[in-house]
Amino acid sequence: MKKYNHTTYAILGILTTDCKSGYSIKQQIDQSLNHFWKISYGQIYPTLKFIVEEGLAEVQTSSNIGKPDRHEYFLTPKGIETLKAWLEQPIEQIPTERNEILLKLFFGRYQSKESKVLLLEDYKRKLQDRFQTYLSIEQVITHYQQNHEDARYWLFTLDYGKRVTVAAIDWCTFTLEQLLNGEE
Repeated sequence: MKKYNHTTYAILGILTTDCKSGYSIKQQIDQSLNHFWKISYGQIYPTLKFIVEEGLAEVQTSSNIGKPDRHEYFLTPKGIETLKAWLEQPIEQIPTERNEILLKLFFGRYQSKESKVLLLEDYKRKLQDRFQTYLSIEQVITHYQQNHEDARYWLFTLDYGKRVTVAAIDWCTFTLEQLLNGEE
């Protein structure tokens, strides 16, 4: 089996949904995958072109008077088999997180106590906002898309995000207490 990059597999996966155009793929990424897998807008169209060249998808173009041509992408049997084969493979590595707050805190000895506290409070606020976003997404899925055949799996990934975010909020609370009660 030929090996592709993760962006290719992500877009193959998105093409199994109702998203068929580059624009709808970008919207789906922004509303779901972007919380755990970053794909820039600039990666979408080159990847779509590549998967067509590889025979993993076909493109159908429709024209409407006064509007630009609309390109819609549909997986080929080869594309579906490629996605399925990748999904069956074990993960290559445990993901590592790039976290600016941890990087700054690692060198915290060179920051003022006030600066560390402000950074952690700001990070905690952002995490709380993220958690609220996850709750909103959960409401949309459970109220409007509960019968979608992928809804269960969307909720699994959403639950992971919620749990990780709650753990990070707890960590912020604990670390702030340690900083505020410690000597410096």
